[in-house]
Amino acid sequence: MSIRMKKLIGTVVMIILVCLYAIFATAYASLYLADSSGLTHLAFFSISGLLWVVPAMLLIRWMEGYRGKPRP
Repeated sequence: MSIRMKKLIGTVVMIILVCLYAIFATAYASLYLADSSGLTHLAFFSISGLLWVVPAMLLIRWMEGYRGKPRP
């Protein structure tokens, strides 16, 4: 598969991933943290706001065609 096709697929998947992740994180917060303090909300959204980076990083690595350390 060409890098160009990987980038197209990866971009579409990343947009879907971020949208679904935001919906689920917000729904979880609405259901379980509705009566919590502002500090709890701040902590939850700070952590969940950074947590999506892990799958995105793996997806970007795949899009770039990373195959490991180059041999000399």
